[in-house]
Amino acid sequence: MSRAEILSNIRRGLGRGEASEAQRKAVFNRLNAKANNLIPKRSQLPHAEQVELFKSMAQEASAEIIELSSTADVPKTVTDWLQNNGIKELISSSDAELNELDWSPLGDIQRTQRVAMVGDMASITTSFAGIAETGTLMLHSRGESPTTLNFLPDVHLVVLKRSTIVGPYEDAWKKIRGTFGKSMPRTVNMITGPSRSADIEQTLQMGAHGPRTLVILLIND
Repeated sequence: MSRAEILSNIRRGLGRGEASEAQRKAVFNRLNAKANNLIPKRSQLPHAEQVELFKSMAQEASAEIIELSSTADVPKTVTDWLQNNGIKELISSSDAELNELDWSPLGDIQRTQRVAMVGDMASITTSFAGIAETGTLMLHSRGESPTTLNFLPDVHLVVLKRSTIVGPYEDAWKKIRGTFGKSMPRTVNMITGPSRSADIEQTLQMGAHGPRTLVILLIND
């Protein structure tokens, strides 16, 4: 079924006809204005307090946070985490930020740059922003970081710079629009904690639709 047919069916269901030129113009003006919605007071804080709020909200959502002084500490920290959890392979994005690091501490752990596949145990990516309002990560798709890395492996390790944390969702969207303009990424993912569902008999299941474990490597930068 085409897009036009789908929209036509929706209009019939709502008892509406084709939009008038004035209605179309009103909708386009509203979209182009990109006005803020209501912003929770808890996110309207100085940046240092936004960082603390992000950490608190992310941990409340069952994410693990490891604070590091610099990105140079990432390989050793990741190695220790993987070894402690018996994981022998790491699927990685090919971001320049990660490629420039010294991954020799991995030793026998294999770091492979490719799309993630079912059965992969752990992946590592960078993130675009952190959202303090709910402890959420904003990631976007691109050639060097396929979206599969965010959802297929059991463990998702994410590098997040403290300087990229913002207060509300509105600021995160402004940040990504300011970076990409009209050439927005094909996919923007909002990730709050590991995947979970209580749809089956109201029993919480971790990893229902994505990683069972989310580890945020928070860089003091």
